[in-house]
Amino acid sequence: MPNPDAAQFRSVPVRRVGRPPEGSTTDVAAVEEPLEVRLHGRPFAVIMRTPGDDRSLAAGFLFAEGVVRSAHDIGAVEHCHHPDRPEVWNIVDVYLLGSAAASIPQVLEERRNVLATSSCGMCGRVAIESLQTRAARLPVATRFEKDVVARLPELLRERQLGFEGTGGLHAAAIFTPDGACELSAEDVGRHNAIDKVIGARLLEDALPLSSRALAVSGRTSFEIVQKAWLGGIELICAVSAPSSLAIEVAEEAGVTLLGFVRDGGFNIYSYPERIAGV
Repeated sequence: MPNPDAAQFRSVPVRRVGRPPEGSTTDVAAVEEPLEVRLHGRPFAVIMRTPGDDRSLAAGFLFAEGVVRSAHDIGAVEHCHHPDRPEVWNIVDVYLLGSAAASIPQVLEERRNVLATSSCGMCGRVAIESLQTRAARLPVATRFEKDVVARLPELLRERQLGFEGTGGLHAAAIFTPDGACELSAEDVGRHNAIDKVIGARLLEDALPLSSRALAVSGRTSFEIVQKAWLGGIELICAVSAPSSLAIEVAEEAGVTLLGFVRDGGFNIYSYPERIAGV
């Protein structure tokens, strides 16, 4: 069971200059702590995250990494804590089933090799081709009204309670075509927030997320489009700009990518045919 008292915010001392109340006082900061993800007790990755929804985060991260393909690959996701430090809940152990469990030695070895050679980088085309082996291009099966998608960042903002208090958390949310929010999450990491919402649906065996939109705070990177594509999400809506590789991946994936969604307007970078009324 997760620690119900895991703090997401922390009071910190601050000295204010040029704004009231001036002088020494306190502020609220978003907590950033490491989460170690293990596979059958063996270390796999460390994620810097805001505590909360750790099981969903671990599941979504492993899904994006290709370690699991569906909920049927996951036997259990359990929190661990140190026997001498019961306040520490920063380890999640994931137990896999079937072929996913059998592939753990290979997965751990590949992870070690990637970490050893990560300075070499990977070109965009290779990245796209590797994703194409895991996911087919999404069909244009849903139409989203332009007035609805233009409001998604505003609707996401209404759910950013942690950001209200700290100013230091990103957010992601899954929306239906009529603008209803099904699930949202906040985290110090943009990618973590997305892993949390997709991971939650993975654990419910509710993937792919067809006919759904993903709204995110900040800009859109390659990794964000990758996660949406693998999750079957048809549209990504961001308040800021996409990177060039994010646009390339969206074009290959069949994902409609919107940027600068604010003040009633937006830019469409791929698959405008999903947007009704433009």
